[in-house]
Amino acid sequence: MIKSVRATVTYNTRGVPSYQATISHPGLSRSATFKASDEAALKLRVDAQLARWDEIWQRAVSRERRANTTAEKKQLAEERTEEAQAQLRALDSLLTEGLDLDPAIDWDHLKDSSRYGSRRPQKKDLGAPPKPIPPPPAPDRIKPLAFMPERSDPPYRSTLDLLDRLIPSFRRAKLERMEKLFASDLEAWHSSQAEIVNKNREAETLHRDATKRIEELNLARSAEYEANCQAVEEEHRREGFEYERNKAAFYEAQKLANAEVDLRHALYGTKDANAIIEYCESILNNAEYPPSIPSQFDLGFNPDTGVLIVDLQLPGPDDLPKVSEIKYVKASDTYSEKLLSEAQQNRIYDDVVYRLALRTLHNLFRADSVGAIMSIVFNGIVTSIDKATGNETTACILSLQALKEKFLAINLAKVDPKACFRQLRGVGSSKLHSVTAVAPIMELDRSDPRFVPALAISQRLSVGYNLALMDWEDFEHLIREIFEKEFEYAGGEVKVTQTSRDGGVDAVAFDPDPIRGGKIVIQAKRWANTVGVAAVRDLYGTVMNEGASKGILVTTSDYGPDAYEFAKLKPLTLLSGSNLLHLLEKHGVRAHINLQEARTSMPNVKGT
Repeated sequence: MIKSVRATVTYNTRGVPSYQATISHPGLSRSATFKASDEAALKLRVDAQLARWDEIWQRAVSRERRANTTAEKKQLAEERTEEAQAQLRALDSLLTEGLDLDPAIDWDHLKDSSRYGSRRPQKKDLGAPPKPIPPPPAPDRIKPLAFMPERSDPPYRSTLDLLDRLIPSFRRAKLERMEKLFASDLEAWHSSQAEIVNKNREAETLHRDATKRIEELNLARSAEYEANCQAVEEEHRREGFEYERNKAAFYEAQKLANAEVDLRHALYGTKDANAIIEYCESILNNAEYPPSIPSQFDLGFNPDTGVLIVDLQLPGPDDLPKVSEIKYVKASDTYSEKLLSEAQQNRIYDDVVYRLALRTLHNLFRADSVGAIMSIVFNGIVTSIDKATGNETTACILSLQALKEKFLAINLAKVDPKACFRQLRGVGSSKLHSVTAVAPIMELDRSDPRFVPALAISQRLSVGYNLALMDWEDFEHLIREIFEKEFEYAGGEVKVTQTSRDGGVDAVAFDPDPIRGGKIVIQAKRWANTVGVAAVRDLYGTVMNEGASKGILVTTSDYGPDAYEFAKLKPLTLLSGSNLLHLLEKHGVRAHINLQEARTSMPNVKGT
């Protein structure tokens, strides 16, 4: 089965890479997205998921092939039913699963303490030097005959009898025979002696040649052994060098990786915004969810207010499992799937979304070991097909802000997810499965670099002031003018009602729109520090006293979690410095805000 893997890499402001991979398995009709700050960790997660999918796919294919008889096909239907029920049970336990586990990052566990795995190369053992081939034994010498024939020897001494003495011819004949025998034996003796000498010389020559060849062979074998020893020694030195180089590279890479972990840990300990985001990304990546739950999100963190914004990609209504039972139909030799009713599907979808929101907040709050996060804004984002237009649409279908202390006091193991969401004053349609868009309580600002120290935008105000240091009177008129531009499209009017040196600009906007318009009270706080709940309460009191339809509070800084909490479900709009910059840019005014510069310039002043 062909699988697809699409990987991307992005870098944060510290140049630290973040890796993301989207994988899919056509056979199972499943896809998933994983993120990690480490490429190797991402590969492990991707490989593990692909391996799980392959196992499921191979098991399904194997079962299909094995199911030949009616009984086997019924058994297969029962197994598939159990798998479908297991998927539904996993969604049902989405909130309670693992609540007792500590989701915090174990920094030491992230470090690599493994030893270099390769064994040091061993020198090849050539064994003992070859034993010399012994020389051939000396040949046995052939000994010459012991005695040379002598005329006095008995065979050559003639014994003359009476007849030999009487007849001279007999005597001569006998003497001649004795002489010939002696001469013949003597010649034979000399011939044998020469032959023995020659044979002994040949044997000595052969022995000498064999001895020389063995000596040469022994020298050659010894030289070959020495050459092999040198080659083995050289190879051992080369392999040892490679081993030491690879070992050093391994520990250097390990040291750098562990140093990066230490740096991330140290930055996290300082509550650095990027480090907090990276940490929270790891927490969300480590969460184990069913395959139908996507693993995509965007995070934003304001270290001044301790507010973490989470834009989490939710599954669409059609992404969750719908099959509750599979039966084998013998008559048609097919499998029929029993789907959940539409009401059941809608109920499950709504429950899953509520559980996922609460589980996400739980994991992030529980894992916040340095106390950087004061509150979390959770925005649930759904990308689905609009049934009315047939086009793909992306919408925020629920938004929730929760204070850490208040949220952690909730016993999630026993709550009704929807009731808990409502008790926390979450915003969302009563029917989440309708994918009705809602306005997020707070949105991620992906373009505003306001919190980067000493950052300025090229097109500034005419005098080039940092808004957080702008003269209070100039700031007053700037707010009035920008809201005049904002309301002028509908014939609105903005009037400054008072000017004061207490840091606020009080203005009233009159919006003639018959539906959403009316009298709008506007207050501004040119502050360098976080605006607390007291200012929001003051604005709400002013709205009530003036009989206004709405109140708008504008600041150059940001608001604390308690301020956002108080403004919930009230006719109040809180515009932070980031919102102000976007409003200015919308109307062609480019400015910048550097709170650190303002705090340094006004160390003893809370805000002006």
